[in-house]
Amino acid sequence: MESANQTISVTEFILLGLSAHPKLEKTFFVLILLMYIVILLGNGLLILVTVSVSRLHTPMYYFLGNLSFLDICYTTSSVPLILDSFLTPRKTISFSACAVQMFLSFAMGATECVLLGMMAFDRYVAICNPLRYPVVMSKAAYVLMAVSSWAAGSAASMVQTSLAMRLPFCGNNIINHFTCEILAVLKLACADISINVISMGVTNVIFLGVPVLFIFVSYIFILATILRIPSAEGRKKAFSTCSAHLVVVVVFYGTILFMYGKPKSKDPLGADKQDVSDKLTSLFYGVVTPMLNPIIYSLRNKDVKAAVKTLVSQKCFTQ
Repeated sequence: MESANQTISVTEFILLGLSAHPKLEKTFFVLILLMYIVILLGNGLLILVTVSVSRLHTPMYYFLGNLSFLDICYTTSSVPLILDSFLTPRKTISFSACAVQMFLSFAMGATECVLLGMMAFDRYVAICNPLRYPVVMSKAAYVLMAVSSWAAGSAASMVQTSLAMRLPFCGNNIINHFTCEILAVLKLACADISINVISMGVTNVIFLGVPVLFIFVSYIFILATILRIPSAEGRKKAFSTCSAHLVVVVVFYGTILFMYGKPKSKDPLGADKQDVSDKLTSLFYGVVTPMLNPIIYSLRNKDVKAAVKTLVSQKCFTQ
């Protein structure tokens, strides 16, 4: 009976964050706040442009609008919590709020993996099978692809969050992270987490491995098709339609590989430095990547730049 009472004693978690580095907290509060504002403005502008400008009502820009909305949702699920933790001496979050935050973050990350794969397929059809593009990428098809991405990401997150939050937590409630990151929460459980580990492994293969393989194969065909175009101008124009997506993919997956692929330090002092480094890398993945996406697409895409200018000029003219 005493053991059972202990397993339900955790009603809140303490987010460690950068508590051991108070000077860094003040610096990163200002930095993350500015980045969050840029994320909201940049992605919000892209959504407005893709919805308002009729010539951007195409599959590629529909996916781009979804990506921008996803980035806003992803950062909003964690950044306000991070900013609050930088200002609050006692950084606590309730059990239920932790579950909601974990679900939203995982769902948005998984959805983005699938969505980037869908965008790669769109570019593959556009460049390798341009005559069939209107048929293959009809409105019904690309809307279904986007909805499927959101549904798959949400379903995977629901499974992982349910498996994690049903575990017993027997007293240790300090999460060594900025947010309720699922791996950090699993470390606090006082029960066997082998099912969670296996489930996470399967999910990673489906939502990381499969999309990466699909994107890689798609770009092999895309590159082969572009190299067969006789004129240099034609090759440049074809590559420009997918270069922004390729850069976003490299930044997104490159950060994930850097976070989870580097070796762990066994030296205590080195481990402490690596712990801070891992947290800051996670922060980069959660904030800098969504901030870069609209910048990359606006700088690398003439249609988006032209649409933004058109939208701004229309607003100025109406005033």
